[in-house]
Amino acid sequence: MPQLNPLPWFMILIFSWAILLTITPTKVINHTQPNEPILLDTKEYQNPNWTWLW
Repeated sequence: MPQLNPLPWFMILIFSWAILLTITPTKVINHTQPNEPILLDTKEYQNPNWTWLW
């Protein structure tokens, strides 16, 4: 039975993973953001203390 011979299926698996791992990351990395991120104001905000009325 040909499906019990692992050699052709194993080579297809190795080649497909090799193609997937070499082409896909470069395509994903080349995507750019539509809007450049902006830096928010770095001043710290102070919240007023809440006094609980028990």
